[in-house]
Amino acid sequence: MPGGLYIVAICCSGKHIRGVPDLSLCRIYQRLDGFDFHLCSFDARAGIDGVKRMRTIALAFVTVFVPATGALAHSEADGEQAIWTFDPWIVTPLLTFGVLYGFGGLLLWLRTSTSRHVRGWHAVAFLAGWLALAGALVSPLHWLGERLFSFHMIEHEILMAVAAPLLVLARPIGTLLWSLPRHIRVAVGRLLRRPTINLVWQWLSAGRNATLIHGIAIWVWHAPVLFDSAVANITMHRVQHLSFLLTAVIFWWSVLRRSNPGLAAWHLFITMLHTSVLGALMALAPRLLYAPQNGSAAAWGLTPLEDQQLAGIIMWIPAGTVYASAALALTTLWIRHASETRRRSDAVRAL
Repeated sequence: MPGGLYIVAICCSGKHIRGVPDLSLCRIYQRLDGFDFHLCSFDARAGIDGVKRMRTIALAFVTVFVPATGALAHSEADGEQAIWTFDPWIVTPLLTFGVLYGFGGLLLWLRTSTSRHVRGWHAVAFLAGWLALAGALVSPLHWLGERLFSFHMIEHEILMAVAAPLLVLARPIGTLLWSLPRHIRVAVGRLLRRPTINLVWQWLSAGRNATLIHGIAIWVWHAPVLFDSAVANITMHRVQHLSFLLTAVIFWWSVLRRSNPGLAAWHLFITMLHTSVLGALMALAPRLLYAPQNGSAAAWGLTPLEDQQLAGIIMWIPAGTVYASAALALTTLWIRHASETRRRSDAVRAL
């Protein structure tokens, strides 16, 4: 308007703008982050001195620029651009885990010179497992997993079928203990050697028990009621991921560290079988099973049912392939070991 100045003012919803009397206020936008925007028009040459005018212009600049920037960032985060997720309940334990292992590994490397090549391979396995955890829980994959069921399934399979076996192969407990002060390290070592702790661990890591516990965790959390609750509730979602990871670590510890190769291959086959059945049920279901998770599938060119079917196929085939490959590798080791044992036995009998 010629000879006038437009000022945009902001106030909390339900409150009045004060200190600028005799202004005609016209509300132009409501309900943006809990604030109301108002357009104020007045004659710039009357009623407001230079100081007040500058103060008002500054207020207008801050009011318009800051919320606009925040709205743009919010739009990019929740709209089209995938972002990294920095949940302190995830990032803090993940960084602590990595830093402690790195510090303990460095101390071991400096203080001992034996079996360095073995510890080197353990460190590589740990790094790969740690990066898999970070990729599943912090990278844009997690952001996509909150919007698409199929990517959520990829996230779960990375936790259970990639990160867990790599961490087991890394054998990180000893290295982590070396990162602690000596008196704490000794106390923790004594605690871990207590008969009760040892008895509980032996029971949990027994092949049948570990396979059963891991299978129960997978099936229970994929029940529609619990899965939908985990999607809607951040605390339950964290518990879901933690239970997947911990039971998978126990399962893979039983497979790779405790059971003989033949028995371990059998437990892997059982796990492959029941997870493939669960994946097939999701892929072949004629109706939607997980409604909240599929709410944003249309924005990605998928129907909710197609997104669910794709998630089922991911659990059915790629994840099943991981278990099947590990089972075949252990079966090969079992057959080779049995052949060598029989050859030695025949040689002894020939003598």
